[in-house]
Parts: sequence; structure tokens; C-alpha cells
Amino acid sequence: MGSAERGLFGQRGRLNSGSLTAMGVRVRLSHCVRPLSVAAALCLWGCDISNQPIDMRWVESNVFLTSYGEAPKHLDSASSYSNNETPWTYAIYEPPLRYHYLKRPYVLEPRTLTALPRVRYLDAQGKPLGASAPTSRIAQTVFELKVQPGILFAPHPAFARDSSGHLLYHQLREDDLRSIKKPSDFAEQGSRELTAADYIYAIKRLASPRVKSPVFGFLSEKIVGLAELGKQTRQVNDEIKSKLSPREAGPFGHLPWMDFREFDLKGVELVDTHTFRIHVKGKYPQFKYWLAMTFFSPVAWEVDAFYAQPGMSQKNLKPDSWPVGTGPFMLTENIPNARMVLSRNPHYRGGTYPCEGEPEDERKGLLADCGKRTPFVDGMVSILDKEGSSVFTKFIQGYYDTPQIERGESGIAFQVAIDDNTGRARDLVARKIQLPSTIQVGFSYFGFNWLDPVVGAGNTPEQKTKNRKLRQAIAIAFDFEEYVAIFEDNRAQVNHSAVVAGLFGHDTIKPNPVTHIMGPDGRARRRPIEDAKRLLAEAGYPDGRHAKTGEPLVINYDTTGVGPAYKARLDWVTKQFSKLNIQVELRNTDYNRFQDKMRKGSAQFFSWGWLADYPDPENFLFLLYGPNAKAKGDGENASNWQNDEYDRLFDRMKDMEDTPERAALIRRMGEIMQEEMPLLFGTSDEYGSALHQWVSNGKPSNIIRDNLPYLRVNAHLRAQMVREWNQPIWWPLWLLPLGLLAACIPAWLAWKKRQARTALEEVRA
Repeated sequence: MGSAERGLFGQRGRLNSGSLTAMGVRVRLSHCVRPLSVAAALCLWGCDISNQPIDMRWVESNVFLTSYGEAPKHLDSASSYSNNETPWTYAIYEPPLRYHYLKRPYVLEPRTLTALPRVRYLDAQGKPLGASAPTSRIAQTVFELKVQPGILFAPHPAFARDSSGHLLYHQLREDDLRSIKKPSDFAEQGSRELTAADYIYAIKRLASPRVKSPVFGFLSEKIVGLAELGKQTRQVNDEIKSKLSPREAGPFGHLPWMDFREFDLKGVELVDTHTFRIHVKGKYPQFKYWLAMTFFSPVAWEVDAFYAQPGMSQKNLKPDSWPVGTGPFMLTENIPNARMVLSRNPHYRGGTYPCEGEPEDERKGLLADCGKRTPFVDGMVSILDKEGSSVFTKFIQGYYDTPQIERGESGIAFQVAIDDNTGRARDLVARKIQLPSTIQVGFSYFGFNWLDPVVGAGNTPEQKTKNRKLRQAIAIAFDFEEYVAIFEDNRAQVNHSAVVAGLFGHDTIKPNPVTHIMGPDGRARRRPIEDAKRLLAEAGYPDGRHAKTGEPLVINYDTTGVGPAYKARLDWVTKQFSKLNIQVELRNTDYNRFQDKMRKGSAQFFSWGWLADYPDPENFLFLLYGPNAKAKGDGENASNWQNDEYDRLFDRMKDMEDTPERAALIRRMGEIMQEEMPLLFGTSDEYGSALHQWVSNGKPSNIIRDNLPYLRVNAHLRAQMVREWNQPIWWPLWLLPLGLLAACIPAWLAWKKRQARTALEEVRA
């Protein structure tokens, strides 16, 4: 017994000390035990956090949260002209004017000025003219702008000075930038007061060959002396480059700073520290709208010189990446492939929320913040998010206050989803998503080429009448109310002229009597197709065939577009013509080829669109101005329409202020275009926003871009809803240890079996 016991205990001892057989089993057991421990720890640790796509510190902060799908290419005020850049440029820069946030039609008001610009007129000899002087006598219009004193630039190292008043960071070497990634990395920041000279510097800088401003060509035709300045700056730039080595003058070289204070611009004069004047050729009242665009934002010479130093561009330190302005916000983080962060400008003087707007604004709660100081939010955090499904999901979860602040498609798409009860309509309703909308200042239209013998002007009085009746018949047949119902889910407006909603004079245009009849309820209804067929017969095409030859009438339709959705629209166009038994020859080409046809005037019937550059009826009525014909002068009159009375009225109307007299001219111009029908005025699409319930003061517009300061966010409610809507589901984590345990049981049974067998063999031995 004794020896047997010793043997048995001895074997147990060897097992415990690690025999190969037993050790192999124990290793497998350790592979099970350790993951089980780790899984248990993960479950306990994970109970306190969840996967947050947006840092909860931002969710809980007074910032606006949104996304962007493509990094902005230009944030330099002279170069930026793309829609996706405006959320930052209009928050940072301050042009002299802005649009009233709530009023419609749109109204300009001072932004950095003490009042709207004072306007004077001069004749060819420079002598002043009265406000009622005929346009033919006006050689120049002078806009005098007075800047508010006390406005400060946002903090920036370009303004930092030492105790002696010398600029600290204007003699930098490339080695000094080794640890610098953004302007705030510099130890010292500075600021100074905005002056009139900063606006003048910015206008001169538009002529720089190094900046490539997209509006220089147009403005050089308007601002006195700007074209000449452009030639001078190009010459100076070429001279500078000629003195440099090929390496220095190349794309990776460094060009010395061009100080635009040293250049003269005849059309812009400095009156005093806070006053300057801009001289515009002739009479061009629409110039005031340009003063609300960021091209006319001030540029401090210190900032321009700072970014022009060697090594700055290589470190991505430039106005395109780190703009500097006087606006309510400043860019404090710019990681284009990740996120961009705007923070409150500590030097911003503050604004005032408006107290009046449209009649419905009070009911919608848009006047609740009347007179309160803006901005309401401390900044904006925008996350790069390229996938539409990802943006939608994070928006529904509450991590984005709006999908993309500068776009209006999502709001309309969400409203359609609710109406059709598709997609996540239930979530949109349950989470009280706000979907405010408006009609876009623009339109999609169809046009007749005035140079075409069949649908155009006609070369005899008789042919003119017949061609007009043909256009009128087609206009009746094109049922745009049906189009809006089918393709726009009743979220677009049928137009009765080229003066669309949101423009001065729109309310003077009556429903088109050629295409519509007023019903007993006061609503306009499209005329019956029998009226169109009668006009078609009077035009010489009874039942769609030539009255003399019997040949079918064929209309060539030029357009551009691809995809199933566009194919459906083409089918709709064919259907409209088929109501009159008119055959259609579709000529669908790429956009370049289409533009070439339009320039040559070779199209017969076509479709196109126009979005407002600025909210003035002149910007739409010039689409039918004879001298602006595309075939003759490459203008925007794509139909090449010419009407003597219309042109005379346009010449009078375009230079007038918004007075009852101007409204009367616009009404008459509308009557002429309705009768002659050079265009089928088509539709204006709806433009909408999608905002969570905790966002206030959202009013959509494709004209107003500086809306961020007016938006209010209830960060406490947002954080509460985000936590409620995104409760973590932990039970799947418990499946992990259970699964590991199930996998380990066979190993444990095998170990027990092997242990028992080995012990028995030892006893027998």
C-alpha cells in the first residue's frame, strides 16, 4: 500500500509539475480560461461606453454638428465660388453687405457698413448727375461705403507685434515652421481694427495673376481701372519671375510677396480711415448685390504678407486653408480628410437677430429671438462623410443637427419619404425632424430657337402668326402641373414667366392667359387640350400634319442627361407632344456638344435651367434680352429671342430701383413673353432643410449663405435624445463568453478523461 500510494502521489506530483501529456491538455485549457476572463472583463468595461461616431463632448457642447462630402478647395475669399465652400467662407469673412435673414423678397442690409452705400452718378466729364438722369448720360456710378469703426480681425499670428510695435512673424525662415501645423501653433496672436484700406486691398488682389479669381473677368468690365490693373500685375509678376532661377520660378519655388498697397486702382479711392468709394462703369445698380459676396470681403495686408513667406505653402499655411476675417467665427481645426471646426471669434462685436420677416415667420417661431445677440452657437463641427447612407444614419441617430448645412436636397427627400411612407419615414416623424422649405430662386425651362423657321420668329407676318400659335399650342400641351406631381412629388412651383418667386415684381405677373383659365374658385387651371389642337390647326398643322403636304410635324428636341430617371423625363416630353400628334426627334448629347449647338443656334427645341446669381429680376429677364442672344454674342439668351418692345422695356427696367414704376415695366414684359411664348417657363424646385427638434431659427434659402449665426441649438436636449435613441445593446457581448465556454467544454472533458486513464495506468503499473 505504502509504495503504491507513493507511486500514485508521485505520479500526481509529476502531473502537477507538467508531464507532456497533461501539460498539453492544460495548455488547451489555458487557451479557454484566458479568453473567458478577457470576455468577462470586456463585458464589465463595455457597460460604461458605446460606439459613438461623434465625440459626446461635442454633442453636449453648444456647437452645430453637420457633415461635408467633399473638402473645400478654396477658402480664399478671392477664389472661393463653390457652394460647398460657403459654410466656412460666409461664417469667417464679412463682405460690406448681407441679405436680411427673414425677409422675402430678399432685402440687402449693412453688414460691416454704417448704412447702405451712398450712390452718385457722374457724366463723361466727371460732373455729378441727378438720380433721375437718363442712363445714356451716366458714365460712372459711384458707390460710397462707410465702414463701422471698432471692428476687429480674428486673432492671428500675422498681426502679432513685439513691445516695439514690430511684426513678430514676418521674417520667418523655413526652419521656424518645423513644428508649426496651424496658425494657432504660434506663441503669439494679434489683431487690429478693420479699415477701408482692407477692402481696397481685397479688390486690388482680385487682379493678382497668382490668385486666379473666377470673377475677375466680369468685374474688370465693371470696375473702372480693374482691367488695366490686371495687365500691370501680370507684367510685374513676369518681371519678378524673370529674375529668379528656373527652380525658384517653378511650381515648387517661392515668389516674393506682391504688395498691392503699391498698386494704383483708378476706380477705387480711399476717402478716410473708414470710408472708400468704388467707381463702376455706366449705370449698374445690380453691383450692390456683388457687395454681399465674399469676393468683396476685406483682406489685411499683414495676412497676405504672412502667408507669402517661404515654406508657408508647403506647410499648407495659406488663405485657402486658414482664412482670416472679421466674422463671427474662425477656423480652428482643418483636417480636410477628417473634420473642420469653426470656433467663436473672441473679437466679434456681435449681431442682432431680426424682428421682422414674412407673415408666417412668427407662427413658425422664427421671431422668438427678436433683438437677441448673435451668434447663438459657439461654433460648428463638420465631419467628412462621403456616403449618403452614413450621413442619413448619423442624422437620424442625432449626431448631425442637419445632414449638410449648405444643401437643400435632403430636406425635400425626407419630406417625400414621409408623404410616401417609405424609407425611415416613421423615424423622421417620431423624432420630430423639422423640414422647412421654400421655392428655389431659379427655374428649369424649355425653349424655342427664334432662328428656326418652324418654331422661331418667322420671316413674314403670316408666318410669324402661325409660328406663335404653334408655340402656344405646345405650351398648353406641356402639363407642368402633371410634371410636378410625377417627378417632384408636388414639391415644385409651376412658373408663368421668367420672373420666378423670390424676385421683385413676381407678384405683378398674372397666370398666363395663353395656357391657363381662372376657375370660379380663383385658381388657375390649364386650358383643355382642345384649345391647343385648335391653335395647332390655325398654325397650319391640323392633327399634327402639314396642311398642304400632309407630312407629319417633327420637332427636334436637344437635351443632355443620362440614367433611368432622366429616361422617364424624356418619355414625359414625348407624351406631351403626342397629345397633339407631333413627333419628336430626341437628340440627347453630352453637355459640351449641347453647349456647342446652343452657341451655333442650331437647336430647335431644348431644355435648360438657370439659378440666380443675385435676387434681382434683371438676372432672369436678361435671359430674353435680344442683344444678349447666345448665337450672336454668346450671351445667356439661349432662345435667341428678340422683341423690340421687350428690349426697350428691359433697357429702362434694368437700371431702376425697386419702385412701382419698375414693377409696372416688369408686368408688361411678362405679358409680352406670355403672348409670344419664346420659353415654356417650366418649374422652380423646392429647396428645403432637415433639422432636428433641438435646432431653432432654420429658414432655408439658396441665396442666403451666412445663416450659421442665426441658428440656435439646445445642446442639453440633443445629448438627452442621442442617449435615448442610441441605447447600447449589450446582450450580444454575453454570447462571446458563452460561446468560448461551449468551445472549451470538449477540451475539459478530454482532459478529465485523459487524467483518469493515465492515473489508472499508473496504478496498474
